[in-house]
Amino acid sequence: MSVATDTGVTARVHPSPNHGERAPGAPIDMLILHYTGMQSGDEALQRLCDPRAEVSAHYLVHEDGEILQCVPEARRAWHAGKSFWKGETDVNSRSIGIEIVNPGHEFGYRAFPVRQIDAVAALAKDICRRHDILPWMVLAHSDISPERKEDPGELFPWKRLAEAGVGLYVEPHQIVAGLLMQEGDQGQPVEALQSMLGLYGYDIDINGTFDAKTRHAVTAFQRHFRPDKLDGVADHSTIETLTSLLRKLPSFSA
Repeated sequence: MSVATDTGVTARVHPSPNHGERAPGAPIDMLILHYTGMQSGDEALQRLCDPRAEVSAHYLVHEDGEILQCVPEARRAWHAGKSFWKGETDVNSRSIGIEIVNPGHEFGYRAFPVRQIDAVAALAKDICRRHDILPWMVLAHSDISPERKEDPGELFPWKRLAEAGVGLYVEPHQIVAGLLMQEGDQGQPVEALQSMLGLYGYDIDINGTFDAKTRHAVTAFQRHFRPDKLDGVADHSTIETLTSLLRKLPSFSA
């Protein structure tokens, strides 16, 4: 790897051997945000650079805002794992991955420092500009792997990124009493919900049955866009927030 970074923001190179060729002809059209989910940034960096771990990301952002580039953007880093978005299953070939140092839910999940988020926002904005990544293709790891992942989690400030010009954001609708749909329900309203989630990009079976896969997708949506209540229940707030989000897509007509 060259000593020069790909990004225009301040960063330094810390190469990882864990990368490969991107799929032929695959565009870089996604940005995936992760948290490291380990007890320290140094421990996370060591793992990202350990060939035995077989994981990596293009960038790592420490809590003090320091940015390290571990994999060249032209190469396929190994950060997404088994994943899906808008029909694409080789997300690694089409994405840039940013690991954000945070102990995660297993080791004491906590708010992300302002300096760290400022660095993530600047880096993400630069990446999206250079690769023409659309706002609705800036995603959480939990969006592309709802059944396996929670990161970067409900404390990640997506609104702050949107204010910096990165990603798609809507104000969550107010949570009110009452249920609409939950696991075990069946019928046309469930099918409509599944269609909406699938339209945004989630891995969903449109079968009219609110199954475990639907619950995971709803929870992932809530974690990203309605984080005050993560229960996998499609209540009024969840449905209205999802509708508002879809209205921002050029392909959506209510």
